Amino acid sequence: MTLRILYGGTFDPVHAGHLAVARAARDTLGATVQMVPAAVPPHRGPTAARAQDRAELLDLAVAGEPGLAVDTRELRRHGPSYTADTLREARAEFGPRAPLAWLVGADAFRGLPGWHDWRALFELAHLVVAVRPGHGLEELPDTLSEACEGRWTTAPAALSESAAGCLFRLDLPPHPAAASELRRRLAAGEDPGDWLPPSVAAEIARRGLYRAA
Repeated sequence: MTLRILYGGTFDPVHAGHLAVARAARDTLGATVQMVPAAVPPHRGPTAARAQDRAELLDLAVAGEPGLAVDTRELRRHGPSYTADTLREARAEFGPRAPLAWLVGADAFRGLPGWHDWRALFELAHLVVAVRPGHGLEELPDTLSEACEGRWTTAPAALSESAAGCLFRLDLPPHPAAASELRRRLAAGEDPGDWLPPSVAAEIARRGLYRAA
């Protein structure tokens, strides 16, 4: 069965770095990647753009990209966008045997013990941890390190051959794009350069998103 990867985040806004991560996961793991914009992110303050705007910018960003899509299930739920709830919903939809993974950055992964019902994630899906140079997985919290014991695999096929429970490290090249700096540039009216897909940059300008008040 084809591995499905859910890639969650605020995507505020989606930028070239996000797309590089999604493409790397797709190509390395032979998977389809569904980008899941959070409606109410539980680990940060309010987003700069509304959830619907962020989702529609995502649609533009992945248009014509084989194997990439947008999943708006968190926008249809009330309350905080907890990953455990999202994966339970996806698991019920795809079935108990379907290979399913959650894609997360290394920094967020280190904070996993602070997530709602985080231990359940290992039973619901594989975890693919995207690692850029300088953002490794050294010195994980003890509780997380213990939960990860025996789960790491270097074989992409392992994620397609089982439904859940594996951990896979996805090593990425450096990428300069950062959402906070991008929002600053947009608010200041500066050129975002190649950090935004042209269609996304044009739509942000058309809607007047991310401008300083």
